[in-house]
Amino acid sequence: MEDQKLLKVLGNRDVLALAFGAMIGWGWVVTAGLWITEAGSVGAIIAFLIGGMMVVFVGLTYAELASAIPLAGGELFYSFKAMGRLPSFITTWAIVLGYVSVVAFEAVALPTVFEYLAPNYSQGYMYTIAGWDVNFTWVAVGVIGSILIAWVNYRGIKLASILTFLLTLLIIISGVLLITGSSIAGNVANMQPLFEKGTVGILIVLIMTPFMFVGFDIIPQAAEEINLPRKRIGKLLIFSVFLAIAWYISIIFGVSRVLTPTEINNSNLVTADAMAKAFGGSKMMGNVLVLGGVGGILTSWIGFYVGGSRAIYALAKAGMLPKSLGDLHPKYNTPHKAILLIAVLTTMAPLFGRPALVWLVDAGGLALVIAWFMVAASFLILRKKAPEMKRPFLLRGGGVIGWVALLMSIGICVLYMPGMPSALVWPYEWVIIIVWTILGVVLYKVSMNSTGPENSDTYMNKELDRIFQEDEE
Repeated sequence: MEDQKLLKVLGNRDVLALAFGAMIGWGWVVTAGLWITEAGSVGAIIAFLIGGMMVVFVGLTYAELASAIPLAGGELFYSFKAMGRLPSFITTWAIVLGYVSVVAFEAVALPTVFEYLAPNYSQGYMYTIAGWDVNFTWVAVGVIGSILIAWVNYRGIKLASILTFLLTLLIIISGVLLITGSSIAGNVANMQPLFEKGTVGILIVLIMTPFMFVGFDIIPQAAEEINLPRKRIGKLLIFSVFLAIAWYISIIFGVSRVLTPTEINNSNLVTADAMAKAFGGSKMMGNVLVLGGVGGILTSWIGFYVGGSRAIYALAKAGMLPKSLGDLHPKYNTPHKAILLIAVLTTMAPLFGRPALVWLVDAGGLALVIAWFMVAASFLILRKKAPEMKRPFLLRGGGVIGWVALLMSIGICVLYMPGMPSALVWPYEWVIIIVWTILGVVLYKVSMNSTGPENSDTYMNKELDRIFQEDEE
């Protein structure tokens, strides 16, 4: 069992579909109206341009490091080599919260979709949370979906990648139809107001963007399963980010051209309603877009199971989480216990109802920005500390790019803090952060007492040496 490894089976198409499909997800269907009403049509586009550029700079630092250190749980190793064991745990534990938040988000998003496809299906009142009634059938759809996606990931990376590619095609088809239809049937007058709430509106949307763009960093998590030249890993990572930026801006543009502000405010699913209106009020075309949205839910769901389980697997192998979470399935070569842990944590999400969507976006977003800050810092430190390290995807002007990524991460992190107009909501969103932090401290201390700090460091250095020896060969 000790020699068992993750399978190298992912090619160009698989990697790109995995990252792009994870980034797109369901957010563009369920929250596009919120972006436009909070910031205005142009304000929302500006927010995504700013957020997208931050992700590009962060992505560039990831691209160099992922090609230099292609190990599962990439951030764990980058930050360990740069700053040591504890910072590497903090970085990876933060990214796991971001990934688990997305998986939980999708478990809540799936039953939300069914409200469009099957109106009034939600029955069997259970209780009310934050003014929203939680019904039994609504919860059941999310729980069943969660179990099925966990099963797909349990069965292996190849099955997951094939499904992701097919579903990504479905997303692209529905999005292209929306953008084409809105270009023909829409008009610029509908885009008024161009700005809503001024700078505050842009900031409110801006703090949502990290959560919308997260997914490119799944590539480093699955690095040991990618069967490509190392330089290609970096190129695909950056290309996937630019694709996502273009996608989100196109969706905002398309929706705001077709629907008036009043129609957006009265809509439960603006992209579907925009699609229907763009094609002469066709309910069928609205359903086509919703099916694309379902594809987005599933690609994101699958992708973040891959990312989250590989990050947990890497932490466990390093002795920073219970060792059993680092076991691979004897038949499927998947970190099956890590996958089951994520399933247990996230299958309960639908019990918190639809308000949990926003809580998960904001709390997960802060965790992701913290992790991105740590990766940017690791990038800068390693440029000084290990200039001899082979970097197949070497960035020209890397120092400037690293500092921009670092400073932009700090700037967006500040927006989540108390006193800011876009601060995390107490108690719901801060409780998620606090509970996750306490859980991390407890698990880290228990695991370190069991493993021993020296053994953990030895394992990490051994894995890094293995990669660097391959470079020399």
